[in-house]
Amino acid sequence: MHTSRLSPSLANQSSSHLTTNISPRVLIIEDDPTLSELVAGQLRSYGYLARQCFDGRSGLTTAVAESFNLILLDVLLPKMDGFAVLNKLRKQSDTPVIMLTACGAEEDRITGFRSGADDYLAKPFNVTELMLRIDAVLRRSQRSEESRGIARQTQIQCEGLLLDARMQSAAYQEHTLELTQIEFRLLWLLLENREQVLSKPYLYQELLGRAYSRHERSLDMHVSKLRRKLAAVECVAGKIQTVHGQGYSFR
Repeated sequence: MHTSRLSPSLANQSSSHLTTNISPRVLIIEDDPTLSELVAGQLRSYGYLARQCFDGRSGLTTAVAESFNLILLDVLLPKMDGFAVLNKLRKQSDTPVIMLTACGAEEDRITGFRSGADDYLAKPFNVTELMLRIDAVLRRSQRSEESRGIARQTQIQCEGLLLDARMQSAAYQEHTLELTQIEFRLLWLLLENREQVLSKPYLYQELLGRAYSRHERSLDMHVSKLRRKLAAVECVAGKIQTVHGQGYSFR
């Protein structure tokens, strides 16, 4: 049985970051009944609809048979482990998945992301971080669904910055920005999600098409070059901030 340290109730904190028009449905696949109930209770306090399963096999069956906006998936599960559940699920569904595990090993995170996980949270975790990650994944999923619609966004404008996806061009006021494809995509994601923190694992998957490794500095290099190019044209519309231990944000 796994345990996790949860912070006190967030009832007194603002829940504006979790507001939606309908109640998102979250499936919790976790074999620890105490932890499962605590997480389910927290979700319900924010207006989510929470469904609970306590082993991998029933969790997979439920995930495929019903419609969910997000799945919280433990790794060490009876009957079928979380990685096996995710591998089978991804053959039938692209429902966002946040993996939970007591094993914080880097190889486990890499396995999870390669299998199609959207985020990864090691136990023990703080419930505040869990709720923020749930919110961020749901927002990204909603934007992804909207982007598949008829009116896909082709331009982003932000206080003098203009990005055109069709032309793959970028400019700040009258200055053209000569960006590589990765730098353009990085700036697009940061502007599209401005004021939010984009995690390094997410950016590695989106930009570089591979799992994040804490020893690799490829993403840092691209961020550094993009910062220099923005500074060269005296772009003060915002700045790329490093959020220690999390990722990057444009504010």
